[in-house]
Order: sequence, then structure tokens, then C-alpha cells
Amino acid sequence: MEILVALSGASGVRYGLRLAEVLEEGGHGVHRVATRNARRIMEIEEGSPDTGGPWMDEGEMDAGFASGSYRLDAMVVCPCSMKTLSAVANGFASNLVTRAADVMIKEGRPLVLVPRETPISAIHLENMLKLARLGVTILPAMPGFYHRPEGIEDLVDFVVGKVLDSLGIDHDLFKRWGLD
Repeated sequence: MEILVALSGASGVRYGLRLAEVLEEGGHGVHRVATRNARRIMEIEEGSPDTGGPWMDEGEMDAGFASGSYRLDAMVVCPCSMKTLSAVANGFASNLVTRAADVMIKEGRPLVLVPRETPISAIHLENMLKLARLGVTILPAMPGFYHRPEGIEDLVDFVVGKVLDSLGIDHDLFKRWGLD
């Protein structure tokens, strides 16, 4: 599969970094784009604005996947800020992340948004509902604990595994419920 992994400016860039890593290890084609705010968060949380790169800049609007004629199989915005989620919900395609998401919706291709903010306001919920009704998968970064995580990476892998599940990609990142 050819998958676009986008980072927007919410805390939790490790989710997106790990997702890109796992997809590449699985032999998938991975395209990367990060907003300016995501690069700032990446520097704060990971120590470098180019961790797990190279990451395209949000201003590169001439990228292939900004057009519906470019065949991406799926796109994941992970983490997805409420600013980006709102822009996507309202068709405000002002940067490469929101334009690519707009293309995925108009072309009927899988789009997964991983919001990572809390609390969630009524405006956020309305935007999520609007997108869910359009077929967008809203997958909040809410790790489970039934698999008995031993550290942060286990929690990250749980969320990444749920993203992979939503794309129909097999993985063994966490122990599933009811399996010994």
C-alpha cells in the first residue's frame, strides 16, 4: 500500500513516527508530511524537527498527493490537532496536509484522523461527527490497558496497531483481547 502519514501540531508525534516506521518495516510505501507546528512539537518531544524523516513541509502544495490523480491507498493524520481536524471538516485546504485530506475525502479513499487533544468541546465533537458521516475514521489516541503495557512504547504500539487495524493491515503490536 502507498500511505501518506501526516503529522499536525498536537502533542504525541511519537504515534505518527512509530506508524511510519511500522509501515515501512511492513514493506508499504510511506510518504511523510509535517506541519510547521508538528516540527516544533517534534523538536520538543523527540529532540529534533526531522526525527524519522525526511518530512515534506506543509507548504509544498505541488506534491503529487495534493491531486486526486495521484494514487494513494490511504492517509493518516497522526497526531491530528483540532485545528487540522476543523480545517478538514470544513474543506479549508490551506496546506499540504489539509489539501491531501480533502483529496482523500473527494476521491472516497481511506482517511484516518488520530486526534490527541483533551478535553473535547462540542465544536470538536461536531467536526468529528461531520467527518465520520463522510466516511473518515476518527481514531482518538486512547490506548487500552488489557494487554498490560510495560512502558510508553507499549501504549504507543497499541494506538498504532489500532490505526493499522482500521487500514486492514495485519500486525502483532499488541496482544488482542481474549487471546492468551
